[in-house]
Amino acid sequence: MNQENIRYKRVMLKISGEALMGAGEYGLEPEIVSRLAQEIKSVADMGVELCLVIGGGNIFRGVSASAKGMDRATADYMGMLATVMNALAMQNALEDIGVQTRVQSAIPMASICEPYIRRRAISHMKKNRVVIFTAGTGNPFFTTDTAAALRASEMQCHAILKATKVDGVYSADPNKDKDAKRYDRLSYHDVLSMDLQVMDASAISLARQSSIPILVFSIFNNGAFADVIQGKGTYTIVD
Repeated sequence: MNQENIRYKRVMLKISGEALMGAGEYGLEPEIVSRLAQEIKSVADMGVELCLVIGGGNIFRGVSASAKGMDRATADYMGMLATVMNALAMQNALEDIGVQTRVQSAIPMASICEPYIRRRAISHMKKNRVVIFTAGTGNPFFTTDTAAALRASEMQCHAILKATKVDGVYSADPNKDKDAKRYDRLSYHDVLSMDLQVMDASAISLARQSSIPILVFSIFNNGAFADVIQGKGTYTIVD
């Protein structure tokens, strides 16, 4: 791979937990995890420095539990633990295909992963290891979207790639509204003012403050991740 073809040398990939459960209603689908690992490997093999944040909504959603009467902080901590489970599953899938991977948790869990240490994470990426940041920010009331934007800022990433089930940002859910408009490019302000649900408002604001573009694409299109890294394929850019 010609390095000149690579538009973003260090990137944050944000994957929702729901993307890991396939056609099921909850949990992990091993075939989906393995396929995503192959997509990640194809980009790592290009020499791109990669870090990931994976949500936990396929296992437990703190906001939903809070709405049903559970203490919000407790529910969010449970959601953080769900992200650790997803991170370990992805680490296993990546290392099965030869990609060196490190998991760093915002909540210390010395028996199963490293604590989050910024300089160590950067060192790992420079050695072409994929780093998965887990347990969110380590604080309740913040989503994994915000954690992704925060870690991307700390890692000085060149872009945040938001992997979704659709090929960009739409005015409404294209699976439910055939008249939904697709956008090729938006400003951070557009996303916030139109409430487009690309990422939560805190994440968008942090990305804007750090001048990190957000690229929204479908992780379910084979080769889409590698294409976006090279500025090809179909995606929406927010900058």
